[in-house]
This record gives sequence, C-alpha cells and structure tokens, in this order.
Amino acid sequence: MENKKYIVMVSVASLFVLNGCNDQSNRGGIKVSSQLEVDNNPYSCTAQTSNGSNVVVGSDQQGDPAFPEPASGYRTGIKAQYSDKYMVVANTPLATKAGCDVLKAGGSAVDAAIAVQAVLGLVEPQSSTIAGSAFMVYYDAKTKKVTAYDGRETAPAAATEYYLIRQNQADINSVEPAPNARRSGRSIGVPGVMKMFDLAHKEYGKLAWNQLFKESISLASNGFKVPGRLADAIQGSAPFLKLDKEATQTFFKADGTAYQVGETLKNAAYAASIQKIAQQGVQAMYSGEMANNIVKKAGQTVGDDEARTPMTPSLMTVQDLQNYKAIKREPVCTTYRNQYYVCTMPPPSSGGVAVAQTLGILENFDLATLKPQQMENNGGIPQAAAVHLISEAERLAYADRDKYVADTDFVALPANGIPSLINKDYLKQRAALIQTNKSMGVAQAGNFNISAGKDKTVEFGTTQFTIVDAYGNIASVTSTVESSMGSFHMVDGFLLSNQLTDFSAQPVDSTGLAIANRIQPNKRPRSTMAPTIVFNGTKAGDFFAATGSPGGGTIIQFVVKTLIGMMDWNLDAQQATAMMNFGATNSVMTNIDSSNTTLNLTGLIQNLESKGHIINFGAQTSGVATIMKNAQHQLNAKYVAGVDPRREGLALGDRK
Repeated sequence: MENKKYIVMVSVASLFVLNGCNDQSNRGGIKVSSQLEVDNNPYSCTAQTSNGSNVVVGSDQQGDPAFPEPASGYRTGIKAQYSDKYMVVANTPLATKAGCDVLKAGGSAVDAAIAVQAVLGLVEPQSSTIAGSAFMVYYDAKTKKVTAYDGRETAPAAATEYYLIRQNQADINSVEPAPNARRSGRSIGVPGVMKMFDLAHKEYGKLAWNQLFKESISLASNGFKVPGRLADAIQGSAPFLKLDKEATQTFFKADGTAYQVGETLKNAAYAASIQKIAQQGVQAMYSGEMANNIVKKAGQTVGDDEARTPMTPSLMTVQDLQNYKAIKREPVCTTYRNQYYVCTMPPPSSGGVAVAQTLGILENFDLATLKPQQMENNGGIPQAAAVHLISEAERLAYADRDKYVADTDFVALPANGIPSLINKDYLKQRAALIQTNKSMGVAQAGNFNISAGKDKTVEFGTTQFTIVDAYGNIASVTSTVESSMGSFHMVDGFLLSNQLTDFSAQPVDSTGLAIANRIQPNKRPRSTMAPTIVFNGTKAGDFFAATGSPGGGTIIQFVVKTLIGMMDWNLDAQQATAMMNFGATNSVMTNIDSSNTTLNLTGLIQNLESKGHIINFGAQTSGVATIMKNAQHQLNAKYVAGVDPRREGLALGDRK
C-alpha cells in the first residue's frame, strides 16, 4: 500500500458534528476539524484533538466518536458527511471503524461488510449475530451487475408446520413449547449469515479472509465500552438471559448486576470463535466442535437457573448445519418515474417486493409538489397529503405481502411471480383504490384467484450497514438476530437467533386457508428486510443511493420514506435518513414517529385524522444507513452519507 494519509469523516451527535472542510467544533473541551487525519497504519481510524494528538475510534478518550452514552432517543444536529473514495455507515461506531479500516487497506465492500458483521455480533448482539441471518444487495462496478445474497436461516429438517405450537408436533393435544416459543429451542434456525458472506467473499473479496477479523478479535479479547442500547437490552432481557449460564457470565458481573453504559465488557469465547472462523474458514461454524456446541445449546431441555426451568429443545442437527447453503438470487428491480432504477431484496424477504409495489403505486401521484416543511430541521415535517398517499400505498403493498409472499422455493408467488406483483398496469389499478381524502383503513390483497390465508406474524429488530468501496462496488446489508437478544441462548460467545418466530406459528388462518409463510422443513421464514441500491436512469450503472433499515415489520416504511425523501423531495442522505418516520402496515393504524421532539406535529396529525387515519404516535427506532452519490458536489466530495439519529450510528470515509 502506498504511504499516504487519509481523511475520515465522522458523524456523531452529542459528541461533535462535522460539516464542511474547514469547520471546527468545540465539544466537551476538544476541538475537532472536519478533516481528520488517519495515520499510515491501515488498521487505525483516528480523530485529531486540538493539541494535535490522535483519538482513535473506540479509545474511550475525550472526544472519541464511540464514547458510550445512554441509549439514543433522537440525536439532533447530525450533519451529512462526505468522502472521496469510500464510505461505511453502520449503527455502532466500532463496527463502522472496522469496515473503514478494511476499505482503507484496499478491501472491497464485501470485505468491509464481513468485518462490520464480526464486530456487530460482539458489540450489538441485541440486533445481530454471527449465528443469525442477513440479506445483501451487492453491485459489482466492473460488470455493472446487481446480485441479491440470501443468508436467511432455515427451519430444521425435522420441523413441521406445528413446530412452534406443539412440543410433540404429531399430537394435536400437545402443550406449547416451554417456557414459550421464543425462549425455547424451537425459535432457533440454522444460521446463514456467515455462509452468505463466505459465498460473496469468494466472488468479490480482495483481502484474505483471515485479514477481516482483526478488529472483532481485538475488541472481544481486550474489551469494549458497553454502548447505551446494549446496556438497555441486557437490563430489559435479564430474566431470560439468566436462564443461560454463558449469557449470564457474559452480560452480568460476578455480583449478578448487569453491565452498565461505559463499563468494559470482554468476551474471550467470542474471540476464540472468531479466531477459528478466521483461520479455518466458515466451515468452523458448520462442522466440528462449534457445530456440535450450537446443536447442543439449541437442544437444551432445562435452563441453567437454580429452578432448572423446563425448556423445549430445538430439533436442529449437525446435519442441518452441514447442509445449509447460502443462495444467490435475482434482485427485485424496477424503475421509478422513469428516472431511477431501484434494486432490492427478493423473497424470502417480502421487503423488496413491498417497497417496489409501494413505489409503483406512488408513481401515479405527484409527490414532488408535496415536499416537507422545515426541511432544514432533520428533514422536516411531511405534508399530510404525502403521508396519506404513502401510507395508503403501503397498506396495499402489505395486503399482498401478508397473503402471497413467503419462501418462493416452497410456495410460488401468484401469476408470473415478481413481474406480476410489480407490473405497472397492476399497480396503476391498485393506485386507483386510493381516495385522496379518506383512508381505506384495511386494504384487500390483489385478486390473483389464489386461495391463501392472511399472515399476521409480527417481526422485530435488526441492523443495517451500507458500504461503498474505492472500486465503486456497493453493499447494502440488513442483518438480524430477530427480537432483542434473539433466543437468549448463548454458545461460544455468540447468541443464537429466534428467527423461526418469523414464520406463522399457525399453519392456517381463521378461515382454514393455508398460510404461505407456515413452517416447513428446510424452509426460510419470511422477512421484511429491504436492503436497496438505486441508480440514475433505467438500468444499473450510474449510482444514486444505497440504503436500508432495521425495524422488523416496519422496515418497508422506513426504506420507502428514505427513498421518497431522496428521489421526490431532493433531500440529502442525512435529511432523508433523519426525517420523521411515517407509514402504515395493512391495519387501521397510521404510524407517526414522535422521536424528534423538536417538531410540532399537531397540524399534521389533525389533518390526517380528518382523513380517517387513526394515529399511532409512538417513537420509532429505525436504523437507516444511507450513502448517496454527491450530485451537488458539496466539498468536491464523491459521496455523502446519512446516519439515523435514533440509534448510535456513525459514518466514516476518506477525504484528501
């Protein structure tokens, strides 16, 4: 590597905010320039203090971008960040740093994504795990090809459609799994995320596999300062975590108290596991000792607590792990207003289809005239007419999702599949169902003459990271452990997910119709994750933006909001990401995000209520991570990034 210095753009609210090449801020006695020099060590992303000393991300020194703080509510004042060659946005600073280091060392977007994931499984276990699942939409700049990578968990081969509701699947009178479906072994799927990254790395990796885990091994061995969201998650999950001996030893101190914000947490078992994966490859997790440990942990029949709480075991086997395969799929791609080409995730995720359908419906309305007010205030306040139209379009998309979309390797989509669901004429017909002054409340699915039950499964949280490398390759990745802290089962330093609860627990609906998303052997549960890449024009090639978000069943709304903000309202990456969330599933409730308390939303809510909307005014913890091509040429930079103020995110990139 050439002997050069690089500039890292840092975005951290309540610590310091950088905006403009020569701006300087003074936060907590530390002066930080927006041009932050990185030394020649490719594994160091550093900020420069007022006295000229370096402050490393993760150092815990004053002004450190990763300095732990209480769990984020809404961090006002975050500015868009710029870079020249590459950029990473993730929902925790230490993970962003790991990805930045890899890009700086010449790695590809896939290389950086692997490094990010390895750190997230340690410092953000409430949101993702190396034994969980992920979806990645990847753009290869050389071939101008977009590929969707499916690393979703699978149900064990022994699972039937009664797996989540009967301890004895064959007995109609059997009791439910104990202590409940999620905390039992029945929620644990065959993990897929690391197999997905292994598949992508073999095709697009530039650095050696074993070079990608240095930061995660170091942090696990030496310890990291507990972030606010993790501290809250440990405290909130304490009763269930304490049924597991390893989770108790990891997340609680010797006196039984949970680790608090800013305290140092070490995880030697995680370091050992990552070291094995780094040295032996991904098969270290899918065979041998680690695979046996995963199966044994998932198959636990009693808790490790003094009461020996009964626990229904998983039916996963080592053979299930050995048989798991990550899959390359064709992305869902569609044009928007004949100006943009949007590529997102196909089934078993429903998110991409629903995002594409929502956009296709909204093409029939002029949203450009309905720009938000006060856009300078974190994206501003959307107009009621826009919220109404977007929410109604989402209701229609969710209606199709709930009825038709599942793992297409097991259940076929209606008609000609995805092309039929995102067909422009079909979506124009769906758009005609929207009344401009009255909410439809609950939408009906499109009529494809298929008998299918309605799925009412509720999904929970995840994490998102978005990466552009120096070669122009792009990775948008949504990764998940499902509910906070997953199944609470911990083995070899990492949590096992509860992803199988994303299946419909009931195989049929109240009318007796089979639900597409019912459990079947080796099937992948439906997801709402929607990692997305957008190009200018009508084909892949001219990069416009990449984004995605955690948020369970509301991911579709978070992604649509961000895309509309950029494509219709000309918001920059930070404004679109920070803008208040809004939208609807297919229910009578319309979501209006109250997390940004500086906004007066009274008029918006009253206007929506006059159209028949019933408002859910709760705070929504999205985690949108966005990178845009810097079309406005601010600071003469190539890329501009936005981090979600509702989480602990950070954007890092290079500047000359």
